[in-house]
This record gives sequence, C-alpha cells and structure tokens, in this order.
Amino acid sequence: MARLIISADGPEKFAIWKEAFAKAAPDLTVCSWYAPETHLLPSDYVLVWKPEADHYAALAQAKAILCTGAGVDHLLQHPHFPVHVPLVRMGGEQTAHLMADYVTWAAIGLLRDARTWAIQQNQHQWVYNGIVRTSAEIRIGVMGLGHLGAHVATHLARVGFQVAGWKRSAASVPNVQVYVGQEALPEFLATTDILVNLLPSTPQTRGLVTYEFLKNLPHGAGFINVGRGEHVVQADLLQALDTGLLCGAVLDVVTPEPLPEQSPLWGHPRVTVTPHVASEASAYKQAEYVAQAIEQLEQGETPALLCNPHTGY
Repeated sequence: MARLIISADGPEKFAIWKEAFAKAAPDLTVCSWYAPETHLLPSDYVLVWKPEADHYAALAQAKAILCTGAGVDHLLQHPHFPVHVPLVRMGGEQTAHLMADYVTWAAIGLLRDARTWAIQQNQHQWVYNGIVRTSAEIRIGVMGLGHLGAHVATHLARVGFQVAGWKRSAASVPNVQVYVGQEALPEFLATTDILVNLLPSTPQTRGLVTYEFLKNLPHGAGFINVGRGEHVVQADLLQALDTGLLCGAVLDVVTPEPLPEQSPLWGHPRVTVTPHVASEASAYKQAEYVAQAIEQLEQGETPALLCNPHTGY
C-alpha cells in the first residue's frame, strides 16, 4: 500500500490534509513529515510546497514528489533539488476552473474599466464611465497553452471573446487560434487586446514582459498576469501604464510576494493586485488529484502533469 508523507504548509496544516485525504483516498496512508516517528522510505511519496533547506537530502530518497502548486520553478531552481526523482505538478478540474473564472473576471474588469469604479466608490464619486465594447469585440491572447492555459482559452471562447493562444510547440485547442514558436509571437501580440500570461517560469520567460515587448500590443491593451511575477519587469510595466500603452493590468502574481508596502503597484489607478489567489483548489480536490497521480505512478503510468526538469514544466 502506498504511503504519502506530507510536508506541504508545515506541521500546523497536517490535520487539514489528513482529513482531506481520509475523504478523498481512505486507502492511502498519510503521515506528517514533521512527526518524530516518520522516516522516509524509497517507496514513499512526498507532498510539498516550499520544502525547508534541510529537506532536500531526504527528498532524494522518495519514489516521487508531488507539489501543491502548478508552478514548480521554486523547486527546480533549488541547487539541491533531486531532479532524478519524478515530480508531479498540481492540476485537476477545480484548479483549472478556478483559473478560468479568475481570468474571465479580470478580463471583464479590464473591458468595463472596473478599476475606475472601485476608485470612484472609495472616493464617494459618481462619475459616468460607460463602455460600449462587448466581449465579442475583444481579442484575448493567452501565452502558455498547457493544462491551465488551454482550459482558460477554451472557457474564454465559450464566454464569447475572440481567443488566440501562443506556445512553443504545435497544439490544437478548440475554438482557439494557436500561434506557435518565437517567430509567431509578434503577430500574436499585434492581434491581442487583452494579454493573459500563463507561461511557466523558465530561463527563457523570466523578464520577458518588458516595455519593448508590450509595444507589440495594440495601443491601450490590457494585461493579466497569472503566470509568475518574475516574468514581468515591473518598472517597464509601470511605464507602459503611465504612457497609456496599456489601459490596465490585473496582477495575481508579483515579485516579491508579498508585495512590499512601498510598491507603487498598490496605489496605481490602472492596476488591480490580488494576493496569489487565482487558482488554489480545496484541500479535498487537491487530495483527490494527488491520490489519482499516485495510483497512476503505482501502476507504472505517467501522470499528465509529470514535470520535465529540463523544460521546467
């Protein structure tokens, strides 16, 4: 019988995880990483988020590592992460649905200039700022068409937006025009009214979103970042907002996190900041997903979100 050792979220959250797994996978044995009697065996699986520095040596002995986040760059960038151990990223239907809901909310907020409403309400002002564009007239481009990106793109298309996507390799996504490869990126950006970043964090994507990059978008485009904060050069983003190159930005991820109190992003009239909440499924749904991934690994199958350490996703 498989055994899962849980370090994610620290010892204080183990009771929550234990209850979730008891409901989602009652046959799976779960143990706390922090319990004195717990000793990692080569047949064990480990659930992690941000392991402590002294955890990595033991993780090298695990059968597989499962991460509670869809992004695993913080693990792969650690100098002692055991790249020989299979690493599975978080997925599942609820994770994808939550991300699609968040991006839809953010896109409609940019379309209707909802940030202005929030400012006016805070200032007790009643000033008309009606918008006559509809979702059917807006072209949304999703950078990154992996598990989350493909779901977000198809959901936006169902809502009624014109949707395109961009990724490094060929793909087919229902009702979504797909641009492939670096050479197609300028054309993709030129036809995008609202840009959604869902790229993984890799050496090629860190610092990608600069002022020169954003100049490829139509003037007055919107930007939604649900990928990684390190994709964006913040000074360049602020310049694009201040010059009108962008009409607004919705940021669920920033660098660093939490966002420092003195950051100009907090009070910028064209920026909405949310505290990295776009797509965290319930403990039960995460437990259900983890249990399914463990079952696949036990049967010699490959989980869909098994990470390739060389690509970073």
